[in-house]
Amino acid sequence: MSAGSPDRTSGLPFVTGDEVRRRVGPDEARRLVERALLDGFDPADDPARSSVAAGAGQLLLMPSVFGDWAGVKIATVAPDNPARGLPRIQATYLLLDAATLTPRLQLDGSALTELRTPATSAVAADHLAAPDARRLVVVGTGPQAVEHAVAMAAVRDLDDVALVGRDPGRLAAAVETLVARGLPAREGSTSDVADADLVVCATSAGEPLFDGALVGDGACVVAIGSHEPGRRELDSGLMGRALVVVEDRATAMRECGDVVLAVDEGALRPDDLVPLADLVRGHARATDRPNVFKGSGMSWQDLAVAVGVAEAGEA
Repeated sequence: MSAGSPDRTSGLPFVTGDEVRRRVGPDEARRLVERALLDGFDPADDPARSSVAAGAGQLLLMPSVFGDWAGVKIATVAPDNPARGLPRIQATYLLLDAATLTPRLQLDGSALTELRTPATSAVAADHLAAPDARRLVVVGTGPQAVEHAVAMAAVRDLDDVALVGRDPGRLAAAVETLVARGLPAREGSTSDVADADLVVCATSAGEPLFDGALVGDGACVVAIGSHEPGRRELDSGLMGRALVVVEDRATAMRECGDVVLAVDEGALRPDDLVPLADLVRGHARATDRPNVFKGSGMSWQDLAVAVGVAEAGEA
């Protein structure tokens, strides 16, 4: 198989992060994720993410199977790593054929995550944001914040991208990166949320990042920073007055603190949650209320993009 260079430890082809990004760009990743849903894949069929305590963080195991392929991502979350100059999340991915479960390819899982998470958010935002959305606010300064800004710029013609962060150095670096990639980025504050058409929350925060009352009717809010039931980026006030789209209801009720806490506080009901597949297939639409997408990151998204990486290598 010519999909990558041989890995000396296993003999399997290995696709580096740079090669993953060369083969599949942000907007192609969006199309791959959306195509999986349009082709009939049901995220409710995805196995639940397994999480165990490991060292100074968590070890995550994320398998998925659909079509001719199977795959599994092994990811680690180490909250103290950024202070050491290391990534908070690291991962590797193994792609197998479904017929024999023979390993076919290894990929840089961190690069895959950086692609598939904003790709999924962009699928939702493309259906939820106003067609003429121009103003984006991104809360966060890490790789996901940067890649989400790029992904949103691919689905809307943005003329203002305000980044919000606590660390001045990281904020300045993120703005510089986005400007170099052609986006009209600047340093902002949470007060910019009041005028935003699109808001992305990509942080490790455990408490709401801003007063949800700031979000205007018709605005689209994407929150992807938490996959723990006791942590959230959005308050119940916003969740209670918004259309809330999730990848899968059961997953959201198990992992998404923004959803779980809003339900516990009586602002939201599980039946109110709209599956992303319904939005993509035209069974649900954006409203003139705030439109929220709460993403936790699911295994099928990794597989959809990994298959695209493999097929691009074969081509």
